[in-house]
Amino acid sequence: MKVWIPVFILMVMFTVGGRAYGAGADDLITQGKALFNSNCAKCHGYDGVGTDKGPPFLNKIYKPSHHSDMSFQMAVMNGVRAHHWRFGNMPPVEGVGMAEMGMIIQYVRSIQKEAGIY
Repeated sequence: MKVWIPVFILMVMFTVGGRAYGAGADDLITQGKALFNSNCAKCHGYDGVGTDKGPPFLNKIYKPSHHSDMSFQMAVMNGVRAHHWRFGNMPPVEGVGMAEMGMIIQYVRSIQKEAGIY
């Protein structure tokens, strides 16, 4: 049963994301960028370059084969213990729902592709 929970969450995320906003992929990435900037950039930097408070997402450690989309979702929902970097533990991010997470992840993956690490 526990194996199906992440699959269900992903299905809900993409279903809700598409219906809630009725937008195409480019629009979702644009909305994801705005959500990233308001919820994540304080620590992870604008355009995912990192800050002195959090790591960059433009690093091969965060490519999908090492950190899946689900790992990003779990970090947002539950926080995460520091394990690759020395920035300290990441707390959960309050007020970011599944649809918003989906758009943020799409944005992060798009800038990773542009940087050649996807």
